[in-house]
Amino acid sequence: MTIGAARQSFLEALPIPTAIVEVCAGVMTLRHYNTHYATGVDTAAEGLLERPALVEAVCRFAAGDAGTNEFDWIDGNAIDGQHYRIRLARLFRVKPDIERLMVSALNRTAEVESRRSLQAEMTHDSLTGLPNRTAFVDALADAVEDAAPGRGEIEGAAETGNDGGRVDMDGRGVAGFAVLIVDLARFSRVNECLGSMVGDELIITVARRLVGTVRSGDMLARIGGDEFAILLRLGHDVEDAMLAAHRIQAALAAPFRLSEMEIRVDCAIGCAVPDGQAPQAGDLFRNAQFAVKRAKLSGRIELFQPGEVNAVRRQFRLETELRRAIENDRLTLAFQPLIDLRTGAISGFEALARWHDPQRGPIEPSEFIPVAEESGLILPLGRWAIAAAARTLAGWDRTAGHRMPVNVCVNISAVQIQRDDVSATVAAVLGAHDVAGRLKLELTESCIVADPERAMRVLHALKEQDVRIAMDDFGTGYSSLAYLQKLPIDELKIDRSFVTPMLRDRDSLAIVRAVLSLAAALGMSTTAEGVETMELAQTLSALGCTLGQGWYYGRPLTAEAAYAYWAARC
Repeated sequence: MTIGAARQSFLEALPIPTAIVEVCAGVMTLRHYNTHYATGVDTAAEGLLERPALVEAVCRFAAGDAGTNEFDWIDGNAIDGQHYRIRLARLFRVKPDIERLMVSALNRTAEVESRRSLQAEMTHDSLTGLPNRTAFVDALADAVEDAAPGRGEIEGAAETGNDGGRVDMDGRGVAGFAVLIVDLARFSRVNECLGSMVGDELIITVARRLVGTVRSGDMLARIGGDEFAILLRLGHDVEDAMLAAHRIQAALAAPFRLSEMEIRVDCAIGCAVPDGQAPQAGDLFRNAQFAVKRAKLSGRIELFQPGEVNAVRRQFRLETELRRAIENDRLTLAFQPLIDLRTGAISGFEALARWHDPQRGPIEPSEFIPVAEESGLILPLGRWAIAAAARTLAGWDRTAGHRMPVNVCVNISAVQIQRDDVSATVAAVLGAHDVAGRLKLELTESCIVADPERAMRVLHALKEQDVRIAMDDFGTGYSSLAYLQKLPIDELKIDRSFVTPMLRDRDSLAIVRAVLSLAAALGMSTTAEGVETMELAQTLSALGCTLGQGWYYGRPLTAEAAYAYWAARC
């Protein structure tokens, strides 16, 4: 076999387009090549070494000293051209001025297109075709970086928008853009009641309307099931963002036609802008989420206020500390006397949770109870309070040498009614302590309104265990009076906001009279909160109120002080 035939045989054994070339004085000559280069599996490679750009690269390599070199090269444009991995290897020098090289070309077009397709799937929402959360956060990070002081005009801060165009942020410092988040208020109900196909139709229709509200330089993305985000260029100031938010509200105000029905879907909109310091994309995104959460509660378009993050962080720290306090049994109960207004005898005590942190000192219930309810810690806290109150009452019995003729009242939360088995908790407590008939649970009207049917089942189960039920803060909520007929409620507690001013405010007095009359008609007892003077106590007694509670009789006491208080008055 001749040398030329051996070279050709070697080239044919290679599975990719390969050629041997000679370079002399900057001129390349093709000497040998395999069929893959000519008409084989990669027909696009035919004539590859005739491309001027590739010839120039080969000649530069020949003029150097490197033995091999690899680089990526595109034959055509970046969108629909062929992508190759070119490898150059020096074979030998034919003459002092003639270099012989081997050039191979691995076609990576399918790999590049697959990666491009996968990237598009990873950065775009499959239902609407809009950029997704990942793409939005990346674009926001670019906008933040390009708007940093000293960068001047933003260069290349562009992302592909929902219409296939580019989002060019206009470099006006940290105030040059804003983040809007739009949350659909009734999407979950539509999805549950009408099905996921109708839900998808709603999302697509909403996306189309939102596309009509954004400008060519803005970026619209779908960042969650029922949430959209907009990276908004600000023309002058933050008022541009508020105007855009109102524009979005107007676009979504018209009813949506879905499955032959017309449905109106409200939205909550939150907005965040950089605060003049060095912003972070993640912080801005979270700020907008804080704002939209507040918008859900207020019903208005909300602009993020800088103090909100610190407040939420304090709340999370408090949640962590409260969890540890519950786990390590560092909470206590204080007991406020309940006095029979007719006889002056002690009827019982209301058990109130107290928390004294070693570092922070006493923490008010008004601060930690809402945190407990939001975080779910109210469940273990509520179970602990019921058990601790019963245990304390049983301890008083042992000290007194008999069953004390007093009851102990414990507040329960709406969250406990909805998510916990309060009846089972009480059953376990009654089984452990001899306090049957002397346990009273107080609940607010919100416990009933949240889920009336469940509340009715829970309260009837408690009544079967001989537990008294009191409705706390009566008159300040919004429950229907019909609930008083249906639910096994034994007592109404009149809120201190009506009791304390009743001697000088005719309206408050009228409300107290009305509640007392209602309770009498329904066969319920009553407790007045906020009794702070003897005159109030005497007036309430004359009006027929059953019990009084307030600083006139005593502030909340420790368990030992509460027993001493009872022993001194019995």
